Amino acid sequence: MGMIDVGDKPVVRREAEARGRIILRPETIDAIKRGEIKKGPPLVVAEIAAMNAAKQTHQLLPHCHQIPLDTVSASFEMGENCVEARCFVRARAKTGVEMEALVGVSAALNTIWDMVKYLEKDPEGQYPYTMISDVRVVRKYKETVDNL
Repeated sequence: MGMIDVGDKPVVRREAEARGRIILRPETIDAIKRGEIKKGPPLVVAEIAAMNAAKQTHQLLPHCHQIPLDTVSASFEMGENCVEARCFVRARAKTGVEMEALVGVSAALNTIWDMVKYLEKDPEGQYPYTMISDVRVVRKYKETVDNL
């Protein structure tokens, strides 16, 4: 058991993109669009959260290797009742970056929830409408690169 030994694997260019969505009340989506969220702009904060989380994946998931990432980016699309988040990660490494992309997109979605939860609660303090869903890796790529 323990971490997989990647010592003999070649360093290659690796990319992964993960996506997910958070379902919100239409009124909450409108408040985000109007810039009326008390804690500030959720998508800006969620972008930073995604980048930080992707870089810290090895500290969160015990079997993940520490990978120096070349880039992490997050983007968002607003729907009528949801925000779709994407996290793209690229590195030159001996192991893949899909966990970093998944952790990044998950952190982004949780950050959005945290920032708008006061608008999402019902009178009993529950979240009958709010849901994070469809978190998945949508693309994984690797390419052998000479002279890394």
